Amino acid sequence: MKKIIGLAATFLLAFGALAACGNADQGTEASSGDKDSKTLVVGASPSPHAEILEAAKPVLEKEGITLEVKTFTDYVMPNKALSEKEIDANYFQHIPYFDKQVNEYDYDFANAGAIHIEPMGIYSKNIKALADIKEGTKVITSNSESDWGRILTILEDADLIKLKDGVEKTTATFDDIAENPKKLEFKHDIDPGVLIPTYENEGDALIAINANFVLSADMTPTEDSLLLESDNSPYANIIAVRSGDEDKDSIKKLVAALHSDEVKKFVDEKWHGSVKIVDAN
Repeated sequence: MKKIIGLAATFLLAFGALAACGNADQGTEASSGDKDSKTLVVGASPSPHAEILEAAKPVLEKEGITLEVKTFTDYVMPNKALSEKEIDANYFQHIPYFDKQVNEYDYDFANAGAIHIEPMGIYSKNIKALADIKEGTKVITSNSESDWGRILTILEDADLIKLKDGVEKTTATFDDIAENPKKLEFKHDIDPGVLIPTYENEGDALIAINANFVLSADMTPTEDSLLLESDNSPYANIIAVRSGDEDKDSIKKLVAALHSDEVKKFVDEKWHGSVKIVDAN
């Protein structure tokens, strides 16, 4: 009888160990993207995206969701990481860039919701007024084609150029310039990550710089720009997910948290209009 009891105890211990291993595996699987996961891993640009996500963490914690933020310093890897399921969502790109990336790389992505807008600006070290822009002034932009239309729109709004009639402004290119009275010279082949050093070194040029790079350089778009994008810009920054995940409860709660009063207050107090939370869809 003692031997039977001993064998039974051994069997129960072994079964319990196996069950524990099974539960541990299930927990790991859930944390890496299972539908019932309470942890969200979101890829983001360091500023302002990652900072806004940090502000949303306490809101999500009340919903039982742990937010993990993974930062990226370029515009290529966040979508690649999302496609390869290294992250659950990303937050770094505006809608035209998202659409272009999906078409170019055949990503199976969905827009889970627009969060904020960062007005694109034109900056110069030495040019402080429109009247100071001389004939032949160099205009330097990045090689990100999805930004060209918004840059050209800023210049057109300032009466520095005129685009061809009927051109869709969000997809306009430099070939769509119909009038260029100051004979501005356009250079649009540099990486977005070197726009700030270019601004520092090209003092007599006009440099079009995305707000996230400006903010990372401790500059303020509303104060330091020569020209700034209007409030009705279509370039809202979004939460991007793999198709189908936009219906997950955790993603919906993430989008709701980013539109919460707590996050809006944080954004308004930190950036004073240089970053603006858009209305929820």
